[in-house]
Amino acid sequence: MTQTADAAAVRHDWRADEVQALFALPFADLIYRAQSAHRAHFDANEVQLSTLMSIKTGACPEDCAYCPQSVRFDTGLEREALLPLEQVRDAAQRARAAGATRFCMGAAWRSPKDRDLEKVIDMVQAVKDEGLETCVTLGMLKARQAEKLKAAGLDYYNHNLDTSPEYYQDIITTRTYEDRLDTLGHVRDAGIKVCCGGIVGMGETPLDRAELLCQLANLPEHPQSVPINNLVQVEGTPLHGVDPIDELDFVRTIAVAKIMMPASYVRLSAGREQMSEATQTLCFLAGANSIFYGDQLLTTSNPAHLKDLALLDKLGMQPEASPKYSDIDAGHAPSADRAPQGARQPSAAARAS
Repeated sequence: MTQTADAAAVRHDWRADEVQALFALPFADLIYRAQSAHRAHFDANEVQLSTLMSIKTGACPEDCAYCPQSVRFDTGLEREALLPLEQVRDAAQRARAAGATRFCMGAAWRSPKDRDLEKVIDMVQAVKDEGLETCVTLGMLKARQAEKLKAAGLDYYNHNLDTSPEYYQDIITTRTYEDRLDTLGHVRDAGIKVCCGGIVGMGETPLDRAELLCQLANLPEHPQSVPINNLVQVEGTPLHGVDPIDELDFVRTIAVAKIMMPASYVRLSAGREQMSEATQTLCFLAGANSIFYGDQLLTTSNPAHLKDLALLDKLGMQPEASPKYSDIDAGHAPSADRAPQGARQPSAAARAS
């Protein structure tokens, strides 16, 4: 088998030493292998656009050290109850008008109560009616809850592993790694596509990054979407002030993720606003082909959507009209005069973070 063909193979038996060897490749060789793997499964000049909206903000009982939504940390974040359905519908309409093909909804819960899940199901169905893919992240799920979301038409469920099993207890103590794997199992068993990745720049070692990618790539089925987040440091959280990851090490993480999970979308997620256009371009070259699109993530800011479109145009790239794993109709062409989240302005505390 040639090196190029090997880089495009889908495997579930990765060892940490193999992954460390990928990270250690000369940069040009690593990017070549990642780009080759990417082109075997995707159009290298298309990027999938997802818009993310917080539908319930703050007061989360978990102690994730990176998260300003934890009730345990004083970050100045304003708490918000579950948003009304019409506000979510309006945001979804704006997202599609701006060119997004997936609408992601996040709620700061440890796990959803059944009465809250019913309200989220109404939101999922409303967003589906707008012709968008749907994704939610609600915390831990029971098997029957995953089945309800599948019956409602949910396309993706996001539940990140965050980091390696070894470093996990330094970041989170209120739920276990097995809890996360159990939720992923419920989601897969229900037939919902999995969105699962992690966060780098949290003070982890290079081995932790390799172990995280091993965990993801050795799941029974590769996540169809793999978000790679670069920590956005928020004052008041325990990780505020940690040394950031080197930009080229971040690009290497993207490239290794693509080699290990070549048929998955690899998404540039949190932290893009702090990246230069050159770094983002290297990430696209390394196989990233999805971004969060819109001026606001859950509680932190994101590059303006017109800036993203301008960068893609500069690179000769374009938004993906109909995602690979989707059966939705092709999206409308992006509109330059409507922002994905124009219906919901971030609070002063969120803007400050």
